[in-house]
Amino acid sequence: MSRRSGILEFAVLGLLRESPMHGYELRKRLNTSLGVFRAFSYGTLYPCLKALVASGWLIEETDGAPEGLPAASLTGRRAKIVYRLTSAGKEHFEELLAHSGPDAWEDEHFGVRFAFFGQTSRDVRMRVLEGRRSRLEERLERMRTSLARSRERLDDYTLELQRHGMESVEREVRWLNELIESERAGRDQRPAGSAAQHKKNQSGDTGGLPRHRGGSRPDPSDDTTT
Repeated sequence: MSRRSGILEFAVLGLLRESPMHGYELRKRLNTSLGVFRAFSYGTLYPCLKALVASGWLIEETDGAPEGLPAASLTGRRAKIVYRLTSAGKEHFEELLAHSGPDAWEDEHFGVRFAFFGQTSRDVRMRVLEGRRSRLEERLERMRTSLARSRERLDDYTLELQRHGMESVEREVRWLNELIESERAGRDQRPAGSAAQHKKNQSGDTGGLPRHRGGSRPDPSDDTTT
């Protein structure tokens, strides 16, 4: 399975964990909620859905067709197919949520993982955030070194483009620092021995998320350069 199809699988399972959806609804959610998927087409989504059904992680149900009748009704109109997560699919998604390895820090993967932080445990969120920050700090150091070596050979416009790229990475590092500090503060404020709070954290408590003034949180996929 390619990296991109793996990201799509993760996102589909995560969205269907919230509620069953038609293929059109699912594609709309992918395009609006997860900007990284704006270029995905039905031709990409439906093979993924079929593969997830074949794996036993999803089931297909007809919406609006009378019981015992095929999807194509007597009027010739086809009933919509609704995709629903199975118990095995929920377990598989939980396993994916618990993963915090290096691929979760990459540009496309991180944006999708972040979109599901509300369903992710605090410890995993911290590992992903810290891994992402480390990855960007390494990238920033390489960019600075490259710019210092080639500054005299670059024209003004190329130089500005390089600086813009560095500023984008620096901006995301600052944003990650804020998120990490907020997560730590939320963990430190948890009352010792509070079973209810512990259960909330395990279910993906987002109480440590910082409040941003005057707008929504930045899209991490918009602040990186490759």
